[in-house]
Amino acid sequence: MKSKDRMKDFGIFALPGMFCFFTVVMIPFIYGIYLTFTDWNGVSQVKNFIGIKNFVGVIRDTQFWVSLLLTFQYVILVVILVNIIAFAIGFLLTRGIKGQNFFRTGFFTPNLIGGIVLGYIWQFVFSRVLVGIGENTGWGLFESSWLSEPDKAFAALVLVSVWQLSGYMILIYVAGFMGLSEDVMEAASIDGASGWVKLKNIILPLMMSSITICLFLTLSRAFMVYDMNLSLTAGGPYGSTEMAAMHVYEKAFTSRQFGIGQAEALILFLVVACISGLQVYLTKKQEVEA
Repeated sequence: MKSKDRMKDFGIFALPGMFCFFTVVMIPFIYGIYLTFTDWNGVSQVKNFIGIKNFVGVIRDTQFWVSLLLTFQYVILVVILVNIIAFAIGFLLTRGIKGQNFFRTGFFTPNLIGGIVLGYIWQFVFSRVLVGIGENTGWGLFESSWLSEPDKAFAALVLVSVWQLSGYMILIYVAGFMGLSEDVMEAASIDGASGWVKLKNIILPLMMSSITICLFLTLSRAFMVYDMNLSLTAGGPYGSTEMAAMHVYEKAFTSRQFGIGQAEALILFLVVACISGLQVYLTKKQEVEA
């Protein structure tokens, strides 16, 4: 009787989720791997098997490796800045300052705006608002649109990404700080631990579970950035801000080289999976319990 009840519960609660997972994730993923060995152009009904030619094409596609290197630079900057800013603000918003709940909501708001909309909003800011400020004040930094110069366009993309992602990570860090044991913190103060010693030897180890989550989320989101890249810079100027995800899309759907694009997407997936898995493994080892 109990086994029947277990099977019934499994069918009610687990089967729908498993069905959706296999239908939406696993089957398209396996089919995508199959497409990497074909010459499909994304439109025709004929898919000829061509072996590893698409992967050879990926090796020869220098622009893909350039975009992947640029993505690495973008990811490093975004991950470091987002987590430092979110950790610091999360710490301040758990110190009992006046209006801290209001500030938590305010910092989280940018995360609610979609990347496409956010990109167009900031495109207006960089191209009109800041340029107007530069013209009226004479500030050389804002005399021309940041989106018209390669280095500044890349900096603009990093800045907007940090602004958007920090709010969500702040909430995770706030939850982590609120979960710290007061007894441990009081004992450290009684033992004479200074602010830096307490942060380094007590707060950071106890916050490693939150740090693990935030690092994983920022890594995966930064590597897969596309919507904001499209609406803010569209890969320009002169392809200087074309991230790997955008290059994969352009290769598959604009150039009609779906097989090569799918092969590049698979390589990007493996890179993200390996780096994210390594990050989780290393940071999990540093976690402690109070």
